[in-house]
Amino acid sequence: MTARGLLFAALAIVVADASGAPLRVCADPNNLPFSNRAGQGFENRIAELLAEDMHRQLRYAWWPQRRAFARNTLKADRCDLWIGVAAGVQGLDTTAPYYRSSYVFVTRADRSLDIRSFDDPRLRELVVGVQMIGNDATNTPPAHALARRGITSNVRGYMVYGDYAAQNPEAPILRAVADREIDVAVVWGPLAGYFAQHSRTPLRLRAVEPPADGPLLPMTFDIAAGVRPGDVELKRDVERVLLQRRDAIAHILDTFGVPRVAAGTPALADSRRP
Repeated sequence: MTARGLLFAALAIVVADASGAPLRVCADPNNLPFSNRAGQGFENRIAELLAEDMHRQLRYAWWPQRRAFARNTLKADRCDLWIGVAAGVQGLDTTAPYYRSSYVFVTRADRSLDIRSFDDPRLRELVVGVQMIGNDATNTPPAHALARRGITSNVRGYMVYGDYAAQNPEAPILRAVADREIDVAVVWGPLAGYFAQHSRTPLRLRAVEPPADGPLLPMTFDIAAGVRPGDVELKRDVERVLLQRRDAIAHILDTFGVPRVAAGTPALADSRRP
């Protein structure tokens, strides 16, 4: 085959891929910094990168990311890919992780509290904000870690789902630190990093140490993408792009202030130096 023939054949493959089945991504329409309907989240950016490299049209299935999210999206065949799930989560087949983050302690930078552990005795006296789900049996690891130590009377809960009618429903816990309504908050790293980056008041982030509070309460998670069990081809294609474009993905995460940790390495960041 001539060089021109090879070029035409390659173009035909690209066109065929682009005009084939779309890349159907499950996403929350109001969940910055992860995703929103306007495409402003870092998971939106990663979805765009995946679709571009896979030569497929990107299409979203929008659904609030809360209980039964997978059942109403992936398992209902409304979409095929969930970006941003804990690696190995039950009920999905997950890719190799593309970043690792942790819960962090968030304080005002001007207070120099520098809290890193749930065993810090100051947590019994300070006003502590923590993300809550509402049902104690499925609450966040930091909420359980505080309760295990009897730290409850000085704790203020902020719902993970927030006021979904408002813009940025998960931001209030960070604003409460900045406004001195609470002294310290324990927040999932990507959420904390993004809103700290946009805070007029400089905030300090310290990864929770150690990375697990006993055998059942991890504070650090590997984050991957999930597909329906048995969707081997899509998982393979997504993993290929995640690996090949790891530098571009790292740049996206940096842009959004997402703190990452390597195994055994605590995260450290001030919002003044994202």
